[in-house]
Amino acid sequence: MEPVTHFLTGAALSRTGFNRKTALATVTMTLAAEAADIDVLAYFKGSANGFIQHRGITHTFFAVPVIAALVVGGVWLVDTSWGRLRARKEPHARLASADVGGAAPRRRWGLLWVFACIADLSHLLLDFTNNYGLRPFYPFARHWHAWDIVFIFDPLIFAVLLAALALPRLFGLIDQEIGARQRLPRGRGAAIAALLFIVALWGMRDVEHRRAVAALEATEFRGERSLRVAAFPYMLNPFQWAGVAETSEAYYSMRVDSLHLQADADAAETYYKPQLTEATQAARNTSLGRAYLEWARFPLVEDEELRASQPAHLVRFLDVRFLYPESRRRPLAAYVLFDSRLQAVKAGFEASLARR
Repeated sequence: MEPVTHFLTGAALSRTGFNRKTALATVTMTLAAEAADIDVLAYFKGSANGFIQHRGITHTFFAVPVIAALVVGGVWLVDTSWGRLRARKEPHARLASADVGGAAPRRRWGLLWVFACIADLSHLLLDFTNNYGLRPFYPFARHWHAWDIVFIFDPLIFAVLLAALALPRLFGLIDQEIGARQRLPRGRGAAIAALLFIVALWGMRDVEHRRAVAALEATEFRGERSLRVAAFPYMLNPFQWAGVAETSEAYYSMRVDSLHLQADADAAETYYKPQLTEATQAARNTSLGRAYLEWARFPLVEDEELRASQPAHLVRFLDVRFLYPESRRRPLAAYVLFDSRLQAVKAGFEASLARR
């Protein structure tokens, strides 16, 4: 999922009751829910390196306790530094409680580490729900896992989480105006309701996803049964899916109506599997090529011969699961540029290309 939804999920999790157990629970869980994406720093070494490292070791079960410890350590450092700074500026002042009617809850660092682990696990779960996927057992198992039920940005999940966090604060301002007393942090009921709604939405989308896959499996493509199929979500409509079917010679990308169990095979985009060339074989053997083919589920490897001052080849890697039938873009593509001797001179990863 995109970063803001991860942050909101961590904040909502803390509001379910974790923030009543120790101080700094909300900030710790909010940061820990997004901390796994620290691997984006790999893009500073180039887009190819960034793609290879993305959703790697930081998105595994093995990294959860380490990431949680780093987040808690960072919170401890800032909290301690801030406390010392305030003590120097206000040596005779007592830090008042943020809660009405009692002392501020103490910082329970061991408990915060447990809470950070839970928040980091929420990151893995959210990333698993979309069709990009993750490798939770990397590097011991390199297989990618994806549920394929939620788009990388889901406006409904985003809105529900935002409302669950914002509305209790609004009601709190109203209560302050009328003099109502509040002893405990607000928003527990709203946060629990929001998370239960998301789980129910996942359940509904899973049912529709299975129906979309069943519709694809029952469809023939030019008189040929598919070797394998998959269905991928749209942003809003849970009954519309981007279906992909593979046959011996081609991939077919089409809309699937899970409500009526219909796959629009007649209007499918057809992507014929290219022949293997020396350039595509060389590209497959690069570190970027190996990583892309390991991740891709319906790969296309295209060889374009360039004729400039000297012959060269541009090999592009695409995955049909992201080539939605109505889109004019070719997202999440990789490329390797070769010189005339088939020596790689440049490699990279592009978030989006114009469709030719």
